[in-house]
Amino acid sequence: MKICVTGALGFIGYKLCNQLLKKTYDITAPIRKISPSIINTNKKINFFEIGNIDCSSNWSNALDGVDCVIHCASRAHYIKEGTNKLETYRKVNVEGTKNLAQQAVDKGVKRFVYLSSIKVNGESTSDSKSFKHDDTPCPEDAYGISKWEAEQALWKISHRTGLEIVIIRPPLVYGEGVKGNFLRLLNLINKNIPLPFGKIDNHRSIMGLDNLIDVIICSINHNRAAGKTFLVSDDEHISTPELIKKLGKNLGKKPILIPIPISLIRLVGNVIGKNSELDRLLGSLRIDNSHTREILDWKPLISTDEALLKTTQWYLDKK
Repeated sequence: MKICVTGALGFIGYKLCNQLLKKTYDITAPIRKISPSIINTNKKINFFEIGNIDCSSNWSNALDGVDCVIHCASRAHYIKEGTNKLETYRKVNVEGTKNLAQQAVDKGVKRFVYLSSIKVNGESTSDSKSFKHDDTPCPEDAYGISKWEAEQALWKISHRTGLEIVIIRPPLVYGEGVKGNFLRLLNLINKNIPLPFGKIDNHRSIMGLDNLIDVIICSINHNRAAGKTFLVSDDEHISTPELIKKLGKNLGKKPILIPIPISLIRLVGNVIGKNSELDRLLGSLRIDNSHTREILDWKPLISTDEALLKTTQWYLDKK
């Protein structure tokens, strides 16, 4: 079976390709720019240079003979102030995805697995309720809106052409090679910097990289996956203080958690323009993954504790 993986050099895509190779899949990987070092260190993957992803990208060569596309590539990073964030996200996440899906149809691809985001459901839940697969989408920020629009575009193409669509919406993903806020948190804990989160009592769903890769691979040819949207996560909900303590234990540190009132933390976040980052540490975001477990006959490959241990071992090894 031949699979096209976009974002093959990214945090998720790289691990996904390695796992697919172990299962003897034939992989094509369209990337922005090819260099000799990339080819030499990934000799079993067929790379194709496509430049930037947008409505005019030519995916043709990378789609020859492909049975399934796994679309991991997206625009998710910081966009400088003064630009229209939604339109910037749309160029890659919506128009680029539509273009890829249509070219996949033209090449006879059977299935298209799209890595979306739980942000399509919204930014937060209460402490007692969880996002479910059939909830009405309610994206709040530009990134979440662009992922929801991409999903809608894919369903339209599917209804018109018969392309099998599988949507996967993960929360924050952590594991070997993690970047962004999770890596910053690891750095703060490892440096014994006091953290003002002692009073937080929230419930957040997160997902270990191994578990996400496992559910993606399960979706490639599962006969009940086509036409479904899957909310995915580890089984455990974890509070921010619990997460910090577990990471600290794995790092051989005793985190200093200061019990500062949440209202004061939010006030400071508003002043320094970090509200969205703080919301992910202060608020709850619970995911009900029961639909995914039932339809795919799937369960997380490893526990949250195991996944966090693997993440911290990777972090310490690279120091």
